Amino acid sequence: MSQPQGPAPALLKIGDFAELVGTNLRTLRYYEELGLIEPAERSSGRFRYYWPTDVYRVHLIRDLQDLGLHLDRIRELVGRRGENEAREALAQRVGAALKAHDALLEERMNRLEAQRGRIREALGKLGACTLCEHSPNPRNNFCEPCACDGSSLPQLLSALF
Repeated sequence: MSQPQGPAPALLKIGDFAELVGTNLRTLRYYEELGLIEPAERSSGRFRYYWPTDVYRVHLIRDLQDLGLHLDRIRELVGRRGENEAREALAQRVGAALKAHDALLEERMNRLEAQRGRIREALGKLGACTLCEHSPNPRNNFCEPCACDGSSLPQLLSALF
């Protein structure tokens, strides 16, 4: 009886997997070195094969990176499951990682919303600035307070007018 030469058809060769997750082979190999991902199997030619569901793991790693977490910290949170790790321990570890991820997202969203408010405030005032006939003070380039209506300029505009 001959041994199968390749993996089960459901597995993806590393190149196909890299394309599916939108990265390159080098990044996947680096994630493997760090213990963040693990190929489902290797062929006799040493090709790496991944499960299609490993896409979710790579997306989680990249999401955590986008939040500013270093790969070492990501490994602590979502690294490979230990052989003897009980399902309950894994669930607790993953739950803690997801809660931390959620808290970071909330914090980031709050900062982005504040920044968005400052931008909208500046845009609202900018329309009046384009119609203004007054010139900024030539010594400091500020129109503070606004020469048209006496109001304070939004911070984003104070640096310009």
